[in-house]
Amino acid sequence: MKMAASTRHLWFQIHRRRLPFLSRLGASYFSSSSTETGVVVGIYEREDESTEGAVFTPEATKINERTSGKLDDLVTRFCPNLKKGKGRVFYDINQEFSSVAVVGLGKKSAGHNELEVLDEGRENVRAAVATGVKQLREVGCKTVAVDPCNDAEAAAEGCLLSLFEYDDLKAEASRKPKLKVLPLNQANSSDCQNQWKRGEVLASAQNFARTLMEMPANKLTPTTFSEIAHNKRQHTELQLTIKAHSRKWAADMKMGAFLGVAKGSEEAPIFLEVRYNGALPNLDPLVLVGKGVTFDSGGISIKPSANMDMMRGDMGGAANVTAAMFAIATLELPVNVVGLIPLCENMPSGSAVKPGDVLTAMNGKTIQVDNTDAEGRLLLADALCYATTSFKPTVVVDVATLTGAIDVALGSGAAGAFTNSQNVWNVLQQASMSTGDRVWRMPLFEHYVKQVTDCHLADVNNIGKHSRQGGACTAAAFLKQFVGDHSWAHLDIAGVMQNKDEVPYLGKGMTGRPVRTLVEFVSRFKPM
Repeated sequence: MKMAASTRHLWFQIHRRRLPFLSRLGASYFSSSSTETGVVVGIYEREDESTEGAVFTPEATKINERTSGKLDDLVTRFCPNLKKGKGRVFYDINQEFSSVAVVGLGKKSAGHNELEVLDEGRENVRAAVATGVKQLREVGCKTVAVDPCNDAEAAAEGCLLSLFEYDDLKAEASRKPKLKVLPLNQANSSDCQNQWKRGEVLASAQNFARTLMEMPANKLTPTTFSEIAHNKRQHTELQLTIKAHSRKWAADMKMGAFLGVAKGSEEAPIFLEVRYNGALPNLDPLVLVGKGVTFDSGGISIKPSANMDMMRGDMGGAANVTAAMFAIATLELPVNVVGLIPLCENMPSGSAVKPGDVLTAMNGKTIQVDNTDAEGRLLLADALCYATTSFKPTVVVDVATLTGAIDVALGSGAAGAFTNSQNVWNVLQQASMSTGDRVWRMPLFEHYVKQVTDCHLADVNNIGKHSRQGGACTAAAFLKQFVGDHSWAHLDIAGVMQNKDEVPYLGKGMTGRPVRTLVEFVSRFKPM
């Protein structure tokens, strides 16, 4: 960071009151080398008011020793009981690193909170280190060593997720500077290194999903989505195989519901199939299904123009499944997994499906389409049929930005989960508690099933008799008609598609949620 002498003097005078300790640091703060390397360290809130001094983590204690106690002195004077998620930056207290961000981890006793359905200790680490690395990026650091805060996986996730920016389409001068992050004392513990690397894999997968979701619809069509997946695979040695099935293949498979949605667009539909074999070939796979509507105009039942641009993210389920498959393969999990991703656009045109039309799904069920904006369930219907008839799945999990109703019900606090299996629900809930990316179980009552099966023209109706009541539940009840007796879960992620500052370690925009929960679920799931 270079400043003219007059500018440096003015900056120093303005900030003297705000940061009193700067007055005794001198001009060395402004040296060009001082902004290169930073450190993030964590402190806990005092459990007992009688406690004196900062409650450092083990790594923060080591950093304090390397500063001959200066760090403790500064923390005691200026932020002795830093609240969780908050951060304070100190400068030039050691020649090795010019900037130290001290971040609040909350109470050391924080752990599983059953009421919040959350591992608060892990979530506090993610939020705290996210604050620190962003602060150090703002002051010009290029490399930051991060205190693992006793949970290197969560720390790595917080760092990488908080630094994500989709600015590929901006002028280079407008892009956020790149920042290299690594764990403090990384060579001292192989366990810490392994945890950190796992956190990097999971965060990178979520950031990949965020990238796909943020891409404008003219940049991310079904074809380019497929190309991106293939290109990513070609640059790795992962045990993944990817097939892009054509419109003709889908027609041969009698996927009338999927192709019905695709009819309105000039963009060719693609049914992407991704396979990972990390276990013995004779072991049945888990199947992940992701809704891949790369742009959803609503079709003939067109959406209001306000915020329609956000419907570029309506392929969030596809992005989640694709990213999860790459993470599962990178982690070399000892499982077999299949990812099924139907990709198309939902557009209005002379050839588009019309309200009142009847489509026939792969399993022969007929579907009365009373609202063409309820298209995601049509794609998923055929994908679920294919999953349950072409494989012998131990469980099928579909992921979709399916209904505005789930956003009304749950907001961004959790993805809605519908399942016909208590075992599946138990594993999903435990996985989401660990990742901080929560799911919440919703009802799959026969009450909702009757609303979609009591249909005038066909076997099922795509919106049900009471379209504005329990919309997320009737959508799940519709999907249930295409899974048979297989163990199955449906995640409605429409409410968690975007972040508006609710999750402190995610910036504004598309979230890529719940990629990490999917991977954690796959790693934990054992069929009954």
